[in-house]
Amino acid sequence: MKRKMIFSDFFRNNGLVMGGMLMGLVGFWLIFLIILPQLSMLDYSFRHNLPPAELGGPKDVYTLSNYQHLLYGSDTTHQSYNTVDLKVFLRTIFAAMMVTVFNIILCYPLAYFLGQSKGSGLVRLLVVLLIIPYWINEILRAFALRIIFGENGLLNEVLLFLHLAEAPIDFIRQDIALYAGLGYAYILLMLFPIYNVIESLDRNQIEAARDMGASWIRIHRRIVIPHAKPGIASGATMVFMLSAGALAAPQILGGPSSLWFTQLVYQWFNDSLNWQQGAAYAIVLLVATITIVLTVMKLFRVNMGDIGK
Repeated sequence: MKRKMIFSDFFRNNGLVMGGMLMGLVGFWLIFLIILPQLSMLDYSFRHNLPPAELGGPKDVYTLSNYQHLLYGSDTTHQSYNTVDLKVFLRTIFAAMMVTVFNIILCYPLAYFLGQSKGSGLVRLLVVLLIIPYWINEILRAFALRIIFGENGLLNEVLLFLHLAEAPIDFIRQDIALYAGLGYAYILLMLFPIYNVIESLDRNQIEAARDMGASWIRIHRRIVIPHAKPGIASGATMVFMLSAGALAAPQILGGPSSLWFTQLVYQWFNDSLNWQQGAAYAIVLLVATITIVLTVMKLFRVNMGDIGK
């Protein structure tokens, strides 16, 4: 009954023709650009990597060998684990979490300032200045960051000039450039959801809490953060998922020992031409990230309806 009311209100507000077009476009996007490709990828992940002549033959059957390869590698006896790929997988998930936490810490104060400034000229200027760098292609921005963080880059030159370092620091090998690049790449996806939620917060609540003697920490813990929780959850979900699935930034900014799990997927697809194994790795990453997101949302008592507000 409630769903029927939602659909009737939707068509009443948008009209039958426009509402039908919107529903059709959303349905096309969901079915043909998301669901069907993922189902095809899932089917690939359970197949053997066979030459074209053997496709559809007796050897073309479903198998778990592609997933077993992630756990055990080429060890068919399953007595030793594939520690290399598993470590890369765990490091990727952990690094994506750290990037997400870093962006929350960085964006929350800025979003609070922007949201409570109520659209002043300074706020509009700051928003424009934040958006302008993203007019540049992501790959070009990654190469620019590599130049900045290089041994002969701008950051090292400043540190040496100020005598804050005795020798150039290898930010690339220490993965500092990679984490900074990932945080910078998706920072707006964290900032604007939090900003949009905080902007709707009634300032009278904050003023009343201050008049009653509440400290700033207590105000944020009891008023601002609970109100901003949907925006934080929305931004954290996008940043975590995109960081875990990033490819350009790890390729350009990563050091020799900072292999990203998506790079393994890329190697299976493009270097080894083993789409079945690459599909299995991609499905594992997708399921793992979705599971982590849903678990964290449950722990912090955030549901999908709150994120969609």
